[in-house]
Amino acid sequence: MIAVEPISLSFGTALLLGLSFGAGPCNIACLPYLGPVFLATGRGIAGSRQILLPFSLGRIFGYVLVAASAGAVGSLVQKWLESPWVHWVLGSATIGVALSLMIRRRCTGGNKSCSTPTRSPGKVPFHRTALSASSLPMPSALFAMGMGMALNPCAPLSMIMVSAAATASISAGVWLGIGFGLGAVAIPILVFALGIAHFSNQLQLHLRQWRGALETASVFMLLGMGIATAAGWLSP
Repeated sequence: MIAVEPISLSFGTALLLGLSFGAGPCNIACLPYLGPVFLATGRGIAGSRQILLPFSLGRIFGYVLVAASAGAVGSLVQKWLESPWVHWVLGSATIGVALSLMIRRRCTGGNKSCSTPTRSPGKVPFHRTALSASSLPMPSALFAMGMGMALNPCAPLSMIMVSAAATASISAGVWLGIGFGLGAVAIPILVFALGIAHFSNQLQLHLRQWRGALETASVFMLLGMGIATAAGWLSP
């Protein structure tokens, strides 16, 4: 019988694997989840980082978590990722983003229930100011959505897991996860920041009279994606 040497990957190889994955299947898998977010917010290229940064950081964290766990407990991670709770992570995070967008729409519309009292000098002790978009839980929900995307195994990620398991080292798994994660998010960031964000912004500008309906449809589309993912009817 011929002995098979365990696969061993370097940081650079993991980075290249991530780039190859991010150049193709990743963009297709991310589009149904991130596309409605850009349509609902209408942010252009300048504002795309507020969406892409927490989402991408969540993905990198998810890849690091998977690879480090593989380095610690080996093949048990594969069974762990095949359990139903993984769908719940992505599904519930997607629902959270949809609910955050709903709250954002109400607050930017001047709803008094979205205002918060702040102290002001003078005779009037308090006045009300509208909540800003940055005060909403959307960044953390986007981070969780990105992490949920990373917890769904693909062929390149399986190679990272096998290599991390072969090292039996958590630190080696962390470096492989970082390399794969950086490569996996690089091209999608460019595609979504320069393409999808610009397209969504132009769509809202040209369909200004239908802006409210477009935002509402995007939110409910995202909500449906979250429910379908959490129920296991849809897998990215």
